[in-house]
Amino acid sequence: YVPTWGIEKIYRYSAKEGFLPQIDKLGTNRWQKLKERERKKIHDIADKLLKLYAQRKTERGFIYSEDTEIHKNFDDFFPYEETEDQQKAINSILNKMREPFPMEILLCGDAGYGKTEVAMRAAFRAVYDKKQVAVLVPTTLLCEQHYRNFKKRFEAFPVRIDYLSRFRSKKEIKQAIEDTKKGKVDILIGTHMMIMKEVDFLDLGLLIIDEEQKFGVVQKEKLKEKFPKVDLITITATPIPRTLQIGLSGLWDIFIIQTPPKERLSVKSFIVPEDYQIIKEAIDRELKRKGQVYFLHNRIQDINIYESKLRMLLPYSKIAIAHGRMRENQLNKIMVDFLEGEIDILVCTSIIASGIDIPNVNTIIINRADLFGLSDLYQIRGRVGRSDKQAYAYFIVPPEEVLTENAKKRIKAIQEMSYLGAGFHVALKDLEIRGAGELLGIEQSGVNRLGFDLYIEMLNEAIKEMKGEPIIEIKLPDIKLSIPAYIPEDYIEETSMRIRIYRKLSHIFDLSDMDKLRDEIFDRFGKLPKELENLFKVAQLRILSSKIGIAKIQQRKAGFRFTMQENLDENFVKNLIFILNGFRKKEIIKDLKFYTDGFEIGIKELENLIMFLKRLISKLENEK
Repeated sequence: YVPTWGIEKIYRYSAKEGFLPQIDKLGTNRWQKLKERERKKIHDIADKLLKLYAQRKTERGFIYSEDTEIHKNFDDFFPYEETEDQQKAINSILNKMREPFPMEILLCGDAGYGKTEVAMRAAFRAVYDKKQVAVLVPTTLLCEQHYRNFKKRFEAFPVRIDYLSRFRSKKEIKQAIEDTKKGKVDILIGTHMMIMKEVDFLDLGLLIIDEEQKFGVVQKEKLKEKFPKVDLITITATPIPRTLQIGLSGLWDIFIIQTPPKERLSVKSFIVPEDYQIIKEAIDRELKRKGQVYFLHNRIQDINIYESKLRMLLPYSKIAIAHGRMRENQLNKIMVDFLEGEIDILVCTSIIASGIDIPNVNTIIINRADLFGLSDLYQIRGRVGRSDKQAYAYFIVPPEEVLTENAKKRIKAIQEMSYLGAGFHVALKDLEIRGAGELLGIEQSGVNRLGFDLYIEMLNEAIKEMKGEPIIEIKLPDIKLSIPAYIPEDYIEETSMRIRIYRKLSHIFDLSDMDKLRDEIFDRFGKLPKELENLFKVAQLRILSSKIGIAKIQQRKAGFRFTMQENLDENFVKNLIFILNGFRKKEIIKDLKFYTDGFEIGIKELENLIMFLKRLISKLENEK
């Protein structure tokens, strides 16, 4: 029921699970009063946020060098073609490293979308300039994998890489710590051991935190206190709500890699009961194509029972167990055997959830999926589908009547978000289900009252205001035309997609961005129907009109009536009238009449009106 051009006034409401907002009557000012009350509180939060991050905005005293032939050589050793988002993130981060202040980057992207390569480019830049790099990871398995990957990626260059994890002996750990202190180690990869007070660096330049959602706030803040002037890259597929809020509030730079690698297919997801016939068929299909399988059961106490069931069900397959309480040597051997294809089915806990990259594993079965959080489910599903083969994920859940409301929402969301690049949207959905969380540890009733989207927008405005940055408010004119301008339902059937496009169009203030959106729609849905072409013309008309202070456009019998904004600069108005009179003399536009509240132009075609406004703007700019 909202006019197309009023859609930007609507925000999607999401708040803490179970919170019921009070509904305001139309025509009263209660909603405005609530917003003003919350605006004052938001200013206090913005002030605290700015103070918190101002300490990292003191000059680091070091600016990284420009690209050289060696940097180009390192880039060329990357065996794949960079995706568009990946290249954009690399360029932006390397540019940030050339600024005099420590950078704070939040890098989001699905499993296998090339986040690690982005981090490696930054690491190479740091090492080239004689700085050390620390890579913090949540699990020993991921630590081992990163160590292997970094060694392979940097093997053509004189870079020394070492690691700290419980897979290593005390003697090896002690040696790695000593060498790092002396500056002999260029890149140190480690688990929570990295936070130990014994670990120190001669000249640390870059800290990379992988899978940041696995670390507590205290652990991350400890690292920042320990290394206040280093550059920080935080990597995640699904950021935790607190991190996401800080990223969205503009205090960190946030880069999202949503372009999938070439030939990547989305993981087909199924919600199934605990039916061993379905499980057997799923595993058989994977083994027949020479693939491997994860069977994830997250309770160590009875994991052996499920291994026995699978052995009875599939006597011809090689099965092993992996969990975090196993001895280091035993766990390491099993993972190496699985990596080398010696094991068909790995019955495991969520120990495999963080960063294990085995392209031959393309079926995962998750037992009691209802007991996992949404981000965890997404992370776990990301362990498969890392090659050009079709991957499958089976979520085993109990009967619906046993599930909690939140569990139902998580399962529904994970099934809906099976498209490529959904990680960031999963994090936003997690915000909605779990609640927006607490920024700086303070209770945020305002998030619930206003809804997350509006709250974050108001927080961004408050931060800009306190930084002294201009808040550009572009007023687009109201338009009343008697032409069909909309997205036909038979062109784009999905309602939510049509609304998304309307919203996108209403937030565009630049003609080049409009062309990009038009090309994107053409690419996805085919040739634009006349009604949608009209919609783009009207949008173009609004942008052009806003540049010369037009507040309203109405279609009349003879043409169009324009109402100017109030309080326009007097000289500007005189200039405008002079140019319009000049147009009339040259007979470019006919039937020109002036009114006290605007002016009317007799034009029969919308294209002529757009052309007229373009000429008018050009003339005004020349007069300047």
